[in-house]
Amino acid sequence: MTENEIDILEFQVAGYEDLEVSTQIVIKEALQRGHSVEVLDRANNFIRIKSDDKSELIQQATKTRLDSYMTYLVMENKVVTKLVLGEAGVRVPAGGHYESFEEASKSFDNFDGQDIVIKPVTTNFGIGVNLLSAPFSKTQFESTLRAAFEHDSSIIIESLVEGKEYRFLVIGGKVLAVCHRVPANVVGDGKHTLKELVEIKNLDHRRGKGHKRPLELIDTGEVETRFLKDQGFDWSHVPDNGEQVFLRANSNISTGGDSIDFTDKVNQAYFEIAEKAASAVGSEITGVDMMIKDPSEKPHFSNHAVIEANFNPVLFIHQYPYEGENRDVGAAVLDLLGL
Repeated sequence: MTENEIDILEFQVAGYEDLEVSTQIVIKEALQRGHSVEVLDRANNFIRIKSDDKSELIQQATKTRLDSYMTYLVMENKVVTKLVLGEAGVRVPAGGHYESFEEASKSFDNFDGQDIVIKPVTTNFGIGVNLLSAPFSKTQFESTLRAAFEHDSSIIIESLVEGKEYRFLVIGGKVLAVCHRVPANVVGDGKHTLKELVEIKNLDHRRGKGHKRPLELIDTGEVETRFLKDQGFDWSHVPDNGEQVFLRANSNISTGGDSIDFTDKVNQAYFEIAEKAASAVGSEITGVDMMIKDPSEKPHFSNHAVIEANFNPVLFIHQYPYEGENRDVGAAVLDLLGL
């Protein structure tokens, strides 16, 4: 057994390696507690955990009986989520909801001169989400609209909130972990091209495809190529030693981003905001995404906003972060279920 194979076992459970890492986290905890685990549907990561006196169904680690179907529907729909959060007094970004390309295109003047986010109403994992930095042309605006409408029949256009994005994992009404997600990137060494730096970074045994490992492989496809071109680079560019080059605007781990644990670095007042957001959407297990200008600073009206509440938050970005302390969040799921 090689050293890498020993490392891989840190986040894999023998016999369940084909399942998502988050599901393996829950399975590992269940087995350590002496419970039995039955895989009901491997393709959909649907399992049943049995203790001496009870049985619980769990899908993808965080879908349980504790959250209602209506809670799921609210969080799936970004328009409804924003409405519910806003009514609860949680700050959300300003913007609009559009149900046709023609309607959205007419809003160009409303957002001219602003950094904006354009995203489908019901997608997850950053699918179809794009950022536009001012100044941008009407052609760029409409091209981004078309990309969003490819994934949904309605979209949201929002003003970009200044700051960085943080994921707050809320389980049972309490924030258990906070993760800063950094967009896919490489750091130059003054020797290798961007393409080579991606290949080197992808050698990390923690990177894979389909959430089977704690980090996703970084792509060098059309989205990344276009993002580099907008910065004046191509894949043959050799960045300076220590120079960080971003390959995407969105920070999703599913598109090659890095997870940095920030649980002990965020002002506790943001915990209260995330917990309030989870309560507003009626969720027992959720990932609250918040843009924060300075996580050490107390929140006020202009330095933060909640941008999403996620109905199926992954556990592995907290349990096995790219950098920082591992948080034992799998245990919290089973505790909440009484297992």
